[in-house]
Amino acid sequence: MKTLLITGGYGFIGSHFIRLLRRENPQWRIVNLDLLTYAGNVDNLADLNFTANDPQYRFVRGDIADLALVRQIFETENPDIIVNFAAETHVDRSLMDSAPFVRTNIEGVRVLLEVVTQYGIKRFLQVSTDEVYGSLAADEPAFSEDSPLLPNSPYAASKAAADMLVRAYHRSYRTPILITRCGNNYGPYQFPEKVLPLFVTNALDDQPLPLYGDGKQIRDWIHVEDHARAVLHVLEYGVPGEIYNVSADGERMNQTMAEWILDLLGKPRELIRPVEDRPGHDRRYSLSALKIRGLGWQPSIPLEQGLSNTIDWYRSQRAWWERIKSGEYRKYYSEMYGQRLKSQA
Repeated sequence: MKTLLITGGYGFIGSHFIRLLRRENPQWRIVNLDLLTYAGNVDNLADLNFTANDPQYRFVRGDIADLALVRQIFETENPDIIVNFAAETHVDRSLMDSAPFVRTNIEGVRVLLEVVTQYGIKRFLQVSTDEVYGSLAADEPAFSEDSPLLPNSPYAASKAAADMLVRAYHRSYRTPILITRCGNNYGPYQFPEKVLPLFVTNALDDQPLPLYGDGKQIRDWIHVEDHARAVLHVLEYGVPGEIYNVSADGERMNQTMAEWILDLLGKPRELIRPVEDRPGHDRRYSLSALKIRGLGWQPSIPLEQGLSNTIDWYRSQRAWWERIKSGEYRKYYSEMYGQRLKSQA
């Protein structure tokens, strides 16, 4: 039996990973450390019906940057493995205020590494992003794991800094680290500030879909279930010290994704509302996943099927996303899109 410390386990990707573990490795014990910031949601795991005395699961509410707390978890739970999903992740929010990104994405990772160095661990897997590589032109080859890190947003810079810290601890202390870098995730339970659930939920309410710039930015889409399986695969079969790109070859323009959503919902394409672009908006992301495929991992959910299923989920789970969009989200949405939408009306 292994004990896994999963940080950010009530977030979008972390909750899918925990759900995957409960299905495929129910003998593994899970300690879920999550601060439950605005994007953390206990409802994301409500279907698993965890109880307070479940011997295979423990939830700890707290901050990965809290050194005393992380040490206490290691002393009481003795985890064998850390999978770090905990992060501030939204580029737009990082442009409004980068301080939380520096604290969680950099200082939080440093704290985890310091404690791991003190207590020891079998695996430390850092979940990163393709955004650390920067932007590609349309005719450039996909990023490999050896591509230079050229982040263009405070969010991407904080994740690149974390990756470099993780690599440095491996070189300095032989910490058994692994890094995965993935493209844009989509699927159920995604916080509706992200572009796909934003577009889906707005379309369901016949509200405009605010599309940045000319809408021709290209993203490398992958279903969150495929990403969760990739993380588990790297955890089990990856070589310590190595980096693995995760991609399902799902490159599509933002405009195309918006049109697909409206077509699948039977909504008019006139709901698409081009708005002023955000600063430093990367043009294209593309990842080569030859390395992880060499380990035996393959994506299993085609983009068209995954998008259709995701739309069906948001259509049937209106209560889940309406609760979110009625709270702090309204203030954020107004600050981010209010003036942009007015100027294009």
